[in-house]
Amino acid sequence: MVHFTIKCVANGVSSQTLTTNHVAVECATLPFMARPLNILFASPEVYPFAKTGGLGDVSSALPLALKQQGHDVRVILPKYRCVKQAKRAIKPMGLTVAVPVGPVTVPGELHEGRLNRSVPVYFVGQDGFFDREGLYGDAEGEFSDNPERFIFFSRAVLEACKALDFQPDIIHCNDWQTGLIPCYLKTEFAGDVFFKNTRSVFSIHNLGYQGNFDERYLPLAHLPWNVFTLEGVEFYGYFSFLKAALVYADRLTTVSKTYSKEILTPEYGFQMDSVLRHHQGKLSGILNGADYEEWDPQTDSCIKARYGPKSLKGKQACKKSLARKLSLKLAEQTPLLCMVTRLSPQKGIDLMVQRFGELMEQDAALVILGAGDKRYEMFFEEQNLKYPKRFRFIQGFHEKLAHQIIAGSDLLLMPSLYEPCGLTQMYALRYGTVPVVRRVGGLADTIKAFNPKKNTGTGFLLKPTKASEWVPLIKKALDLYPRKQVWRSLMLNGMQQDFSWNQAAKHYARLYQRALASK
Repeated sequence: MVHFTIKCVANGVSSQTLTTNHVAVECATLPFMARPLNILFASPEVYPFAKTGGLGDVSSALPLALKQQGHDVRVILPKYRCVKQAKRAIKPMGLTVAVPVGPVTVPGELHEGRLNRSVPVYFVGQDGFFDREGLYGDAEGEFSDNPERFIFFSRAVLEACKALDFQPDIIHCNDWQTGLIPCYLKTEFAGDVFFKNTRSVFSIHNLGYQGNFDERYLPLAHLPWNVFTLEGVEFYGYFSFLKAALVYADRLTTVSKTYSKEILTPEYGFQMDSVLRHHQGKLSGILNGADYEEWDPQTDSCIKARYGPKSLKGKQACKKSLARKLSLKLAEQTPLLCMVTRLSPQKGIDLMVQRFGELMEQDAALVILGAGDKRYEMFFEEQNLKYPKRFRFIQGFHEKLAHQIIAGSDLLLMPSLYEPCGLTQMYALRYGTVPVVRRVGGLADTIKAFNPKKNTGTGFLLKPTKASEWVPLIKKALDLYPRKQVWRSLMLNGMQQDFSWNQAAKHYARLYQRALASK
């Protein structure tokens, strides 16, 4: 006899629970029984207006998917200098907000644009904070006034709701730059009838970025000192914007199921693991989706030739075009490897540097597109000179070139030390570019080890503690490349995966309902 628990949920409220011994099964009657929600999506970056990584993609694609499900979704972000370069119409709304930052009141102007015809995007303009190169820093490092900048933005989000007369059911906050919003809702705005029915959801896109600042910034945020405690925003003597969200948000999410478990451990918890374990009851892992309207080789206008599972001829044309563009000398049978990544220790770049000579001994070529730590940039620039025919490093991030590299390559390398979700491997799968990854976080959730005998799986996975096996794992993949039928099957396995945002959006809608049911 199988013992299990069935929990039926309607509008976030448990209607019946049968307790037995072994398995818990949740059957949700959402979203069709739930009313459409007013959702404000607050993020420090949103593609195509401002982007440094996957957060920008998520902050565009998820609101669009939620809108398709019938919710009233609006997006808000700072009006950075780069917003003006996005080639999207932005217009002033004639509305202002006044935000106290320490002893002064800082004005902000609201502007409006669109993600598409149906999803409004609001921009909080304050040139003293946001009219500069870079979102969070420049070549010299992080901006020294980031605490003031995102104190201002977090409170401006709430003031903007009033100015717009938009009462959100849910404010969905993303990463430490919006971490004070849940805290404000439970403290400074707790008695504000405008937000009486508003709940907050906070998404951890990367726990390594925490927004920890000197305690002197607490008065600048106009937060009471009684929140600067172990149970509040204090973190090893610092005022932590991230911890403010972990403590005060009604629901917490991460961007993959595996990562939601990893961050509860000291190994991946960045010293926040004890806080997260304390709030584990409100933590969920929801895998990010891939935006197939932007990333699909069958419709991609950025690439040389379009292709899909029914005909892969266009991929070879993309490879030849990329080789010409980058002046690589490739024989037709030579596999091309790629990385499209931020150059940081998290992304496993140290492993690439340490094993680079071994890697270049293989009969393959390699392209890396990325920017980040100067030491890595300098190393790869030197390799450009050492391997001019088989290696190319392009410094920076170029959206169109990223598409061309993924379409024109045979394998994608992602040796990340940790990876909350990762989107690049999802894009690579759709483009028939086989991922070789470390088995962590979202990489473990999206890539399954290829078994050539059974013709199952989509890529190659490195055990987290087996760095010495990185080049042998790549060689294992390269040894399969000449076996055309086997390689074709591997490509098609990946191309048939579906990580669209539709399913993820449904999970978020159910999460929002549970947040609304909380007190």
